[in-house]
Amino acid sequence: MRLIKGLQIALILILFFSCRKPYNPEVTTVNSNVLVVEGMINVGTDSTIFKLSRTQPIGDKIKNKPEVGAIVTVESDANEKFILSEKTQGRYVSPGLNLPKTKKYRLSIKTARGVTYLSDFVEVKVTLPIDSINFEAKPDGVQIYVNTHDNSNNSRYYKWDYVETWEFYSAFYSNLIWQNGAVRQRDMINNNISKCWLSNSNQPITIASSAKLEKDVIYNSPLTFIKSDSEKIGNKYSILVKQYALTKEAYEFWENLKKNTESLGSVFDPQPSQISGNIRNVANPGEPVIGYISAGTYAEKRIFITKSQLPPWRVPYPPYCTSPDTIRPSQYKAKFEFGDNIPLEEREIEGWGLVILSSVPACVDCTLRGSNKQPVFWQ
Repeated sequence: MRLIKGLQIALILILFFSCRKPYNPEVTTVNSNVLVVEGMINVGTDSTIFKLSRTQPIGDKIKNKPEVGAIVTVESDANEKFILSEKTQGRYVSPGLNLPKTKKYRLSIKTARGVTYLSDFVEVKVTLPIDSINFEAKPDGVQIYVNTHDNSNNSRYYKWDYVETWEFYSAFYSNLIWQNGAVRQRDMINNNISKCWLSNSNQPITIASSAKLEKDVIYNSPLTFIKSDSEKIGNKYSILVKQYALTKEAYEFWENLKKNTESLGSVFDPQPSQISGNIRNVANPGEPVIGYISAGTYAEKRIFITKSQLPPWRVPYPPYCTSPDTIRPSQYKAKFEFGDNIPLEEREIEGWGLVILSSVPACVDCTLRGSNKQPVFWQ
């Protein structure tokens, strides 16, 4: 009986797998050129920056499609106008506007094709300082939190952006360089390729609200989680957090966008819904536009986390960075001439004489991924 049951199960499995056909879903191109507006009207001394781009179909090889040549203007409800300059493709900037906080403001965009988009007029939200940024070491990594409050209970809705920067080292240290046909001592002051810094500003939408609480207090709202084996916390890490106070409408927009972009994956997750911002095509109000214009100020705070503040976690190097190669003098030119290998250090080996240890650039040159120029804020 067991044999028959086993044969039956095997037959079912064979039929199941042999009947499978590849499924290639049709990818729609509808709304594949939607205008995306990112930024806020800063009424204080800091720059106002807007990034304009267009959405693209899934599978498009071009990762970024900036909206270039537009005329971007901040307008007040008193008919004042402030034009932004296109500094780089799709990035429009104005120095500190220092605008009155009692007025309302909107954004006007006229594209190179002559299409005009206008946002609603929005009130100014002044952001109070961040109370603190703290972190907690958990068994599998570090959780970073933000804390803030408003004694007047006027903020209630918050959004945070952040930029992470970390110090990292290459797997192997190099004090030599192949230069002008010979191995020479490396200039460790100006050309150290073993110690670098890397920054990352890509993050999920991070929001929180105290609207359902008696007091306007945000306590230990999660910002980001860093896994214990991440390079970010292998030596020294810093996070710069920017805090924005939002209107209720702006918060609902970001909440909806967060649900649509981060919470999908099962039947129990929120299903996709129309993301409706406050920017519209003047001639065609039904055209979808992604973005929500807010006006106000922001507060920022930075913290550092050092390796000594965390458990003794191990951050692994790539598996191919196991041990350096040993290069004899007769092999120097062949190994180093074309940059496939980088000399590390000289070593005297019995029976071999003077040799040089070397490895591939990915294990030696940290500037392939980061910068060896220390950030001005580093401490």
